[in-house]
Amino acid sequence: MTDPLTPKPADATPTLLTVWKAAQARLKEGRIDSPAIDARLLLEAAAGASRTDILTDPYRAVADDQRQAYEAMVERRLRREPVSRILGKKGFWKIMLNVTPDVLSPRPDTETLLDVALLAFAPHEAFSVIDLGTGSGAILLALLSERTAATGVGSDISSEALAVARENAANLDLNGRATFLRTEWAAGFGDHSFDLVVSNPPYIPTDHIAGLDPEVRDHDPHLALDGGPDGLQAYRDLAPEVMRILKPGGVFAVEIGWDQGPQVKALFEAAGFADVKVVKDLADRDRVVTNGPDPRVNPIPQAEG
Repeated sequence: MTDPLTPKPADATPTLLTVWKAAQARLKEGRIDSPAIDARLLLEAAAGASRTDILTDPYRAVADDQRQAYEAMVERRLRREPVSRILGKKGFWKIMLNVTPDVLSPRPDTETLLDVALLAFAPHEAFSVIDLGTGSGAILLALLSERTAATGVGSDISSEALAVARENAANLDLNGRATFLRTEWAAGFGDHSFDLVVSNPPYIPTDHIAGLDPEVRDHDPHLALDGGPDGLQAYRDLAPEVMRILKPGGVFAVEIGWDQGPQVKALFEAAGFADVKVVKDLADRDRVVTNGPDPRVNPIPQAEG
């Protein structure tokens, strides 16, 4: 059987361009979203090439072992395995994270939460933050990478997830400012302990999980997806705990599903918070509930130098 990523005899030497285009066509035929980007990311890993290499040296030869590795990756993607799972890493905000089947693969939607949190504190301001249900550590580590005077804690009930988060912190040289603890949400933390509380809790209604895209349903841990019968159970648990551990005048920000804004806002108001608002993401859909600033109204302050 002919290898689908092997050029025809008239063009016998596989190059970065030919194998990329062949893979892109296969992914497109397989109805994979963003086939060009996925094909490029996999090629970079398989061929040890950068994006610049592919664009500036497109006729560079691809060795047989590299092509075979690439073919295996493309086959996995066609079976709806996410690129982040195939590569074992995922970019989030401005950092690169290791990801495993034990953690949620971070999404661009979650960066809206970073927009809110970064706007709440000046670039050189010292503050304490806790990320409840930290998973890979994505939110906490992205925050600490931007705010160099901040320190933080990530909590999770999964020991496996915490191991991934600790490894990510070490890789980013942030383990001196980030601590990770196994506990359920904020259990064990003292009253009025943190200036900022953030969380991306599970918010998918239980009976909706079966209908999710295979990339999510089959590859993200259900513990990080299942929000109970109506998708709101985590917020019922979190709202009073966030009120308890947040310092007076502190800021909280939680990610929500696009249709959960009014309900989650009401839960935090019932817990005693004032000035609660729903912040939209770049697609103009409800994404974050917070008592902090709205990044659409004010720009995020940037550190100097």
